[in-house]
Amino acid sequence: MSDFKERIAAELTAARSRSIAYTDAEDDLLVRQHSPLMSPLVWDLAHVGNYEELWVLRQAGGIAPLRPEIDDMYDAFRHPRADRPSLPVLGPGEARHYIGGVRGRVLDVLDEIDLHGPDPLHRDGFVFGLVIQHEHQHDETMLATLQLSGQAGLVRDGDLPPAGPPGPAEVFVPPGSFVMGTATRPWAYDNERPAHRVELPGYWIDRLPVGNRAYADFVEDGGYDDPRWWSGEGLHWLRHSRAFAPLFWRRDGGRWWRTRFGRTEPVPMDEPVQHVCWYEADAYARWAGRRLPTEAEWERACGWDAEAERALLHPWGDDAPGPGRANLGHRAARPAPLGAFPAGASPCGTEQMIGDVWEWTGSWFLPYPGFRSFPYPEYSEVFFDSRHRVLRGGSWASDPAVVRTTFRNWDRPARRQIFSGFRCARSARPEEG
Repeated sequence: MSDFKERIAAELTAARSRSIAYTDAEDDLLVRQHSPLMSPLVWDLAHVGNYEELWVLRQAGGIAPLRPEIDDMYDAFRHPRADRPSLPVLGPGEARHYIGGVRGRVLDVLDEIDLHGPDPLHRDGFVFGLVIQHEHQHDETMLATLQLSGQAGLVRDGDLPPAGPPGPAEVFVPPGSFVMGTATRPWAYDNERPAHRVELPGYWIDRLPVGNRAYADFVEDGGYDDPRWWSGEGLHWLRHSRAFAPLFWRRDGGRWWRTRFGRTEPVPMDEPVQHVCWYEADAYARWAGRRLPTEAEWERACGWDAEAERALLHPWGDDAPGPGRANLGHRAARPAPLGAFPAGASPCGTEQMIGDVWEWTGSWFLPYPGFRSFPYPEYSEVFFDSRHRVLRGGSWASDPAVVRTTFRNWDRPARRQIFSGFRCARSARPEEG
């Protein structure tokens, strides 16, 4: 097996190890639905195996279906999450046996396949990148489900570096054009393509994500009670949800507390705020006299090297993330303190744009000019409906294989069970350039 194929095999193993770790629990917890927003964990477990069978074994390998009778049950577009508990899904033991059998055959296909041939599914191992990223995305979904379960002792934690020294609150990005998206990243999704040039006026963007202390100031200033800060849809969400603070926060004894994976702890004021929806992020930005950055502003600040006139894979360059650059891959079960990764700064000086929390932007999820669906329209195209907002950057729960400056995530603006936060921006005044 070539070195490239060995790297793919290692990535497949890493993703599967996460799936197994997050479902190493009592059967009752795995089959129960902890929120109508989420699937039972056992559905996610079998789904990643079924997806792998569909794309690697059948589409790329030409292998006859192993369990065609379960395809409908694990089709995410046929069965909304709220309905999945009623399906006759595979039990935990049967699901583990099924995905193990699929994986053995997948490695056989990897050993035999030509990764340099004309088939776009095969070329550069795209189909393997597809299933690796898909599984890591479901692993992050599993972590969100485990948080909603409220049970302690299921998710490991870890150590993180301390907060960084004080620095400027915002950085200036001068007017100019940059190349958005990619034409060269072999495992990039269709919605990241094609690369295209975008012209932007000058703007300011926060050096760091909005932190818990700043967000608590918004809450304590009556931010959730003042309709001035909320859009019409935001007010509707606010009244329906009865939200008063980020999800999992509560006030007691004169201080803020949060529940994190079944344990209650004081809210760390030096961390990026997490578990806020788009409406909350938008309201905070209005209160602060700011706005959310557009998707283009976010990407330019994250990964455009103006001096070299090229887009970077990560803010610091094309090297892989390391422990001194970003909080990724479930290093710890929480965001890192603000300013903890100065070595991960972008060329314009922003920090922590990769990892820690997904960052809401002000943009709808829409196709780039010249978009072409590949390898199936249900991954991206069906969500180009002006009902999903773009998030960028990945979270502490995102694997490095899924995170790059061009990666686009999206969700409905009311969602806050995800590991989401934000940073603010503002347009430059004429005298600022």
